Amino acid sequence: MALLPPFIRAPRTVASRHARTLAPHLLAGLPADDEVLLDAPDDRLGPALVAAGLGTYEAAAALLADTRERADWEYRDRYATRLASFACSRPEWFEEWRAVAPRDPDVLLVAAQLAVTRAWPSPARTELLREVSPLITAAAQADVRDPVPWRIALDHARGTRAGHKYFGELWEAAVRRAPHHYGCHVAAKRYLAESWHGSHRECFDFADRAAQDAPAHSLLQAMPVRAAFAYLTDGCGPEVPRARLDDAADRAAVLSARFPAADPWTAEIRNLLTYVLVRLGRRDDALAQLRLIGPYATSFPWGRLSDDPLGHFLAVREGVVAGPSGQPSGHPLGGHGEHARPQGH
Repeated sequence: MALLPPFIRAPRTVASRHARTLAPHLLAGLPADDEVLLDAPDDRLGPALVAAGLGTYEAAAALLADTRERADWEYRDRYATRLASFACSRPEWFEEWRAVAPRDPDVLLVAAQLAVTRAWPSPARTELLREVSPLITAAAQADVRDPVPWRIALDHARGTRAGHKYFGELWEAAVRRAPHHYGCHVAAKRYLAESWHGSHRECFDFADRAAQDAPAHSLLQAMPVRAAFAYLTDGCGPEVPRARLDDAADRAAVLSARFPAADPWTAEIRNLLTYVLVRLGRRDDALAQLRLIGPYATSFPWGRLSDDPLGHFLAVREGVVAGPSGQPSGHPLGGHGEHARPQGH
């Protein structure tokens, strides 16, 4: 069986069927539709996923061990999540790794994430997640420095509808290990958004505090734009001032400018920022982000809005290139707007 790539490329038939639309993209400095990838891994994760697809775990083990040794917690979080997602459909490589090194901190981390990922879509999520608690505890105890098991614990608490007191204890443990860990802050914001449904100003306050306290290059500078996305797609609660939405987008744009163009690491933040800019009617700024995105589309945020995240991204991109009259799903802000699907894991 041919190995499926760990990312998705837009079908070439799209390009041939819409050949006339490629010229505007090229003129705007954007790649053609059939050059755009969905959730493309970076140069370190890609080989590990390919090796896992071939049934071997050594590359994944070396990758996660390196992140642990270097205390690269942001990369460790992202890589563990992607490896666990891959193991959901191709588990053989992970089961062999787990059998060989059952107490390895990296095995325990992926096992905890995998268990949460598998339980999340089930109607019996709450019951299934309660069974996962020992796996998360084992991952946390395997390396007491690592904040990633605590991010998983925060997600787990949201899935089990844990109370605020317990969640607060988890949060304190997480930030004690890594005060500016992006994944833990995203998990906390999701919990708060569900607990404070419709209270977008409180979520903005949380996001703004995180960004203000973080270094200028930290991914936490994108927390306010995540709050803006939640507001723009929720459709409930009191209005948030337009200036606050623009400030969130501006802060994320400054962060985006600190990284090179066509960078898989910041692709999700740039995709998210593009959505917010389009909704705010800031076409030129959205086009600038699309140029920085290059060929790297991401499932978030587009998968929250459509069953075809890549197609949705391409449609929004086409609308930005065409101008205000051609925006298919990026209508300017008018009160609350587009509804997102319920937040998954």
